[in-house]
Amino acid sequence: MAKGKNTTIFFCQNCGYESTKWMGQCPGCRQWNSFVEETVVTGTSSKAVKNTSGKLHKPSALSEISLEEEDRISTHMQELDRVLGGGLVKGSLTLVGGDPGIGKSTLLLQVCRNLASDQREVLYVSGEESLKQIKIRANRIGEFNEYLKLLCETSLEVIEETIRHAKPEVVVIDSIQTMYHDNVSSAPGSVSQVREATGLLLQLAKGLNISIFIVGHVTKEGTVAGPRVLEHMVDTVLYFEGDRHASYRILRGVKNRFGSTNEIGVFEMEASGLKEVQNPSEFMLSGKPEEASGSIVVCSMEGTRPMLIEIQALVCHTSFGIPRRQTIGTDFNRVNLLIAVLEKRLGMSLGNYDAYVNIAGGMKIMEPAIDLGIAMAIASSFKNRAIDDRLIAIGEVGLSGEVRGVSQIQARVSEAKKLGFKSCVIPYVCMDSVKEIAGIKLIGVKSVGDAIDLI
Repeated sequence: MAKGKNTTIFFCQNCGYESTKWMGQCPGCRQWNSFVEETVVTGTSSKAVKNTSGKLHKPSALSEISLEEEDRISTHMQELDRVLGGGLVKGSLTLVGGDPGIGKSTLLLQVCRNLASDQREVLYVSGEESLKQIKIRANRIGEFNEYLKLLCETSLEVIEETIRHAKPEVVVIDSIQTMYHDNVSSAPGSVSQVREATGLLLQLAKGLNISIFIVGHVTKEGTVAGPRVLEHMVDTVLYFEGDRHASYRILRGVKNRFGSTNEIGVFEMEASGLKEVQNPSEFMLSGKPEEASGSIVVCSMEGTRPMLIEIQALVCHTSFGIPRRQTIGTDFNRVNLLIAVLEKRLGMSLGNYDAYVNIAGGMKIMEPAIDLGIAMAIASSFKNRAIDDRLIAIGEVGLSGEVRGVSQIQARVSEAKKLGFKSCVIPYVCMDSVKEIAGIKLIGVKSVGDAIDLI
């Protein structure tokens, strides 16, 4: 192998585009000021993708490929299995991202404990904590057996050799930003190192048919640190959301090659680790005020799961020349649009009033199906009239003030009925789809004015 020389290359942190010179805008993703300078070694022979399985690769017909139940590995955590699409797939590469201290390592350590209890060989590789630190956290979770092996290492060559020798079924890498490869001269966590590490782990996962979890740090914008190509290379991307000072955590799937996207799992952080929340709707509605103006319950679909969320609105007279508009958990521009509809179509004079909208429970909902609930909450606070505690609102509001239909209306109404709601305000065009559901009063509205009249 010829000896390489150091060369300066510029990488785009967003998409991984390479350039020999710095550019203000990336030609690949059109992102501004995303290029960083790194030193790489050139002149060496490039490594081809290895056939790590030792078998001759031949084309296969679809009819020859069998899908058996053992292709999925249950983690014994229903919330996690739902987000993964039914369980862990052999040969998959899963990226788990989240803020520091949110519980990523705790969640994966609990998964390792459950898999080891099924007598599956599990390898936990940590580049951030020592063996004693992991042991302290493991003692809070419970007892572990000998099927779980721990390794504190940051060198990818050593990790690859250990995986090939131990041949575990599941591997956890915590975290990808601490791993480095000797052939890459840049520092750990750089674009080159992260891309090289992910490529090597991808070869191991597919070639040895093992499932690998990768822990990734996130930036201040909430995305996984490193090049965007990292998310393109892996099979599944999971984000762990929530306030680390609060007790609840939300695991959201934003990419999944083996299941539906935008599925969520809800967990509660306790002294002994993360506990699954089987009924998130009831959990999110706990502590809802009674007979308070500006409060209403809506139903949002998170993947295939309907979730009931409380929307709170506060409208008060402004002390400034320009009224304030503030939102937490929903789209700011969408709320401004709904306020404009209330002013234009219903004659509500909100120009001298501040408006605050909050999604209770720390959820982030951008679905248009909560439009009707936001409009009714704002009107309720403006009129200082409470909405019936047993009423739920579902519907999208257009610029003409019309209430438009939403998807999966049957699942939404059924969830509301299951939690004891007596009335449901839905778009009039959806009445035929839910007429077979008994035990709950259905109120069809054609415009937002019809819904406001119910307050």
